[in-house]
Amino acid sequence: MISLAKLSSLPGTLKYRKAASLIKNAELRLARAGAIPPNEALYLGQLCELLAREEGLPGAVLKILREAQGSLAAEGAPAREDLLRSLGLIYNLLLARTGKVQADWDFYDRAEKLDPQKRRVFSGMEVYLEDIRSPFNVGAMFRAAESFGAEKIWLSPLSADPLHRRALRSAMGCVEILPWERLDRDPFAPGAAAGPPGFEGPFFTLETGGSPLDSFPFPPRAILIAGTEELGVSPQALAAADASLGRVSIPMYGSKGSLNVSVAFGITMQAWAQALDR
Repeated sequence: MISLAKLSSLPGTLKYRKAASLIKNAELRLARAGAIPPNEALYLGQLCELLAREEGLPGAVLKILREAQGSLAAEGAPAREDLLRSLGLIYNLLLARTGKVQADWDFYDRAEKLDPQKRRVFSGMEVYLEDIRSPFNVGAMFRAAESFGAEKIWLSPLSADPLHRRALRSAMGCVEILPWERLDRDPFAPGAAAGPPGFEGPFFTLETGGSPLDSFPFPPRAILIAGTEELGVSPQALAAADASLGRVSIPMYGSKGSLNVSVAFGITMQAWAQALDR
């Protein structure tokens, strides 16, 4: 580790960037190992003290630094969750001093391996992700589907790869325990033959112009179609859903009138699971 004397002599932006790296590495070790070695805890406490002497820091920032310093200097093991939160806040504050903000791929998964035996599954609750292009959204939708008891996810040929690093990051372990299958062709394309085994429907879709969420008759067995970020569900898939179980819509009250696809999907999955749980 760089000496604190050398760190304090660095020019501002470089000093904050180096300190941010030290804090992030400590945060990761604490999250994964559950503890920070005593010599490193002493060093980090002194680093917090050094940072607290910086001019122009708001009182809220000083409070966070002092709290972290106190936790690191405490006898025995510090409160892990409190220290994790303090280190995370300090990291973001240091990043801000360099003119940067934390991107979504900077976050880490604090969850351990998920236990598939603990899953409660609604048999027949399946999902079709139609041309979801963002790996982040695919991962987030896997997480929502797993959280609300989906049995399986189907992916269109053009949907992003669930094994992409950003999808894995936002899924937080759910790709590994939720069964999924990618189709090799569009099952709703004009002239398409029947879908693969198991992809027979019935179908309903998350789209505008449908029954409100609180009055939609959620079925015990079906495939929910969620469409691409830019254009929504394709006309062919819409027609298939309209001929089957129809559309479900989320009532909107703001001027924007739309939600990110993974957010809307999560809301719908929760409503479906709640309806089945009754």
